[in-house]
Formats: sequence, C-alpha cells, structure tokens
Amino acid sequence: MAHIDYVMVQQGSGPQPQLFVLFHRSGDDPRSMAEIGQWFAKDFPAAFVVSVGSPIPLAQGGCAWFVDEVPDASTTVTQQKIDQILPLFTQTIRECQKQCGVSPEATALIGFSQGSVMILEALKSEELLAGRAIIFSGRYNSAPTVASLNTTIHLIHGEDDEQIPLIHAVNAEQWLNEAGGDVTLNIIEQLPHAIDEQGIAIALKHLKETIPQRYFDDAAQGQAPDNDDVIPMI
Repeated sequence: MAHIDYVMVQQGSGPQPQLFVLFHRSGDDPRSMAEIGQWFAKDFPAAFVVSVGSPIPLAQGGCAWFVDEVPDASTTVTQQKIDQILPLFTQTIRECQKQCGVSPEATALIGFSQGSVMILEALKSEELLAGRAIIFSGRYNSAPTVASLNTTIHLIHGEDDEQIPLIHAVNAEQWLNEAGGDVTLNIIEQLPHAIDEQGIAIALKHLKETIPQRYFDDAAQGQAPDNDDVIPMI
C-alpha cells in the first residue's frame, strides 16, 4: 500500500480466508487499532487482520484522513475534505483485498471515530466495498440517500460519548433504514468516546450470529447464500 502505514496483525490461511481491515481515530496510528485487531484475530484465526494508518501527519502526533483547521467547521467544508481523500481510502481497501486474495463479500471494515466516519462515507459511494462494517463511535458527515444491502452495518456507540454524541448513531440508523440499508445499533450505557470489551463482544457476536438481510432476500428468491461472508453459514 503506497504511502500508507499499516500493521499486519494476522496472516490469513485456509481455502477461503476472510479479511478484517481496521481504521483508527484522528491523532492515533495503526498500532493503536492493531491492539483491537487482536480480538478479531483470536475469534477468526484463519482471517487476515490488517490495521491501516491514515496519511496526514499531525503536529501533535499521530495522523488523520482529514483535518478541520477551524473548530466546528461546516458540514460542507468537511465533506469536501472527505471527498478529496475518499479515493485513496477506497483504493487502500481494494489493495488490501487484492494482496490478501479476499473478496469484498468476505471483508469486514472496522473503524473507530474518524476511521468510522471514513468507512460510512466510503460506503455511500461504493456499492460493494465490504460485506460487513463495524462502526465504533462513528457518524455520517452528511446523510446517505441510498444504501446497498451488500454491506451490513453494525453501529456500536457509547451513551456518554462527548466527542461524537449518541444522536449521530441514532440518526445513522434512521437514515440507513430509510435509504434501504441493513443496519443494527447497540448503545453501551455510560461509555464515553472509547472502545471497551463490551463493545468488542457485541461486534464479534454480530459477525458470528447476525444474518445479513441479503441472505433472507436470496432465500426468498430460492438462491443459496455465498459461503465467504464473515459469519458461519447456516
């Protein structure tokens, strides 16, 4: 991945490996999310697990995908910055998939804070980027107008998040449902802007047990679901 730092948490193995790509918050680096990636590697021992860094170095340390120099920058200004960097973001995911030999359907994107923002914004413009998305403490910068059932989105948010208030996750769930998407929302009581063990357990449970809506649609049409998604097949 040119110009992008990353940590390979776990090498995949087996005939049908899966891929987990993790994205950190602004001001961190891929090593921070690599620690979170260990949880997913443990429960999916045959999967590739990669923690990806963002490209813009910050004066205070760490890096980011976009920077709002003005506090409380307008949605329009922030959207312009997101749109400028989105091609690199999606290219990074595609390169991970190509290098690991894993399809989008067998890919799960996992983000925290700005990493989650980038995933949600990328999924607005990419119909098939990943089969699953785990969104810790994330938000849309602007509401989606359409959503694909190709990606099941799991929103996990702290009740006491002071940086990205809970209302953003509630809005995201509503917008996705209205746009025809496939979404779940779990709210963790008294949790601030953070990932805790309860949130990770919820994410792992969804990956293993929550059946994507597209499977029900395929079954209604007499089709068998694909066997490379990031949940055990039923």
